[in-house]
Amino acid sequence: MSNLVEEFNSYRARMNDAILEDNNKILKRIFNLDTNAFTEGALDKKTKELLGLVASTVLRCDDCVKYHLEASHKAGLKKEEVVEALSIATLVGGTIVIPHLRRAYEYWDAVEKSNEE
Repeated sequence: MSNLVEEFNSYRARMNDAILEDNNKILKRIFNLDTNAFTEGALDKKTKELLGLVASTVLRCDDCVKYHLEASHKAGLKKEEVVEALSIATLVGGTIVIPHLRRAYEYWDAVEKSNEE
């Protein structure tokens, strides 16, 4: 697995575990709400992941972008679909999101590479 992807997933899992170990009811409910929001519903999972990706890019949350890129790949989205969504995010967010767009491209490539291994 690509080091970039492996490092992100390892850190995310470790810190999520640390957060949830505190047994804070509000934080647990937020995590649960986030998980359930991206399950199949009136909108399919692919659409929801693209919505999450666009919102994360516009909000300039690199961790969120990475998460949604990987989830998009797992959901079967193609690079062309992801790039189109990122182009909308850049249009809405403006040029300030271009550094996040660069990192998104880098991470998508790492995700694709990690799935080839």
